[in-house]
Amino acid sequence: MASARQTTDASASPTGAYARPEFAFLLPSLRGGGAERVVMDLARQAADEGHAVDMVVLNRAGAVVDDLGPGVRMVGLGRSRAAFALPAMIGYLRHARPRAMLTTLEHTNVLAVIAARLVPSAGAAPRTRVVVREANTVSEDLVGLKGRAVRALMRVAYRSADAVVAVSLGVARSLEAELGLNPERVRVILNPVITPRVLAGAKEPVGHAWFAPGEPPVILGVGRLTEQKGFDTLVKAFATLRASRPCRLIILGEGELRPELEALARDLGIEADVDLAGFVGNPFPYMANCAVFVLSSRWEGLPNVLIQAMAVGAKVVASDCPSGPAEVTDGGTLAPLVPVDDVAALAAAMSATLEREASELPEGWRERYELKAITAAYLDVMRGG
Repeated sequence: MASARQTTDASASPTGAYARPEFAFLLPSLRGGGAERVVMDLARQAADEGHAVDMVVLNRAGAVVDDLGPGVRMVGLGRSRAAFALPAMIGYLRHARPRAMLTTLEHTNVLAVIAARLVPSAGAAPRTRVVVREANTVSEDLVGLKGRAVRALMRVAYRSADAVVAVSLGVARSLEAELGLNPERVRVILNPVITPRVLAGAKEPVGHAWFAPGEPPVILGVGRLTEQKGFDTLVKAFATLRASRPCRLIILGEGELRPELEALARDLGIEADVDLAGFVGNPFPYMANCAVFVLSSRWEGLPNVLIQAMAVGAKVVASDCPSGPAEVTDGGTLAPLVPVDDVAALAAAMSATLEREASELPEGWRERYELKAITAAYLDVMRGG
């Protein structure tokens, strides 16, 4: 079986250069975001079960390429953006003829559907079945003129896809309301984010001085430094909490709002106790050892980091954003939910959570998000089930 490091350029391959894969998985890149991690885990699990698997990426740049593991062939389209990748995508589908392709993120979803419709069946090889996966609530994630244009393309493409998967009930309702999809066409499959990599990674040393014995408790946030994640609200709430007790805040992730968040911490006089620590390949020891994990998002689809933090034993607080936190926490019975952007409520919830003991998750909770069963559900949809 091929190694993950064996790659090929789809746009340059002659006809017949591919052994036909059973399943293909399409991503913009392998840079390690939540959606990318989920699809990579699905591809690796499918390959481990003996299926011929291609991982197709617009370009091969990315820090986590080695995480694909043996058995997954990586195919680069040699393009920087989905808008320029249609000819290469058509070339890949014409030569490789995968039985089915799973794609995620709006732009690559539209790309895959259009390309598949332009590559007809050929002899014994039928047209590739395209399954699109949506990980965010449409109404919250696409705004402005560009967002409306993308939404219009999604409305056409998602209706033409062979199947649509939503990662939560909230995302499914959003697809039905915003894109007019028939509820019978939308299947909810939760994210397979409790994996051996997560559980093993949580046992590794943290490697940050603030977790040394005797140091103040650490509040943790993890995610891209973007408007969606609400880290400005978290920083303000932390400032309120810090005024009443010693504590520190670490946020793992990178993004365009780093300068604004750094300035906010300076303006609030808490910069010495706030560390925007950047992207960390293994955030799970941080989750397992923090005093409180906080999800401060303004919107989500299904928040992977919240699930993972709970799975490794963290006490958590989450915003009651659309959608996901209410589903993950069983309506707030497993962890406090606070209104979006409510600084005072978030600070109070963090303070109360610092004082309480960690509680056990209910029986069966972890199984909702485990890799093997969820991979089976995805492969069933990709086969036409």
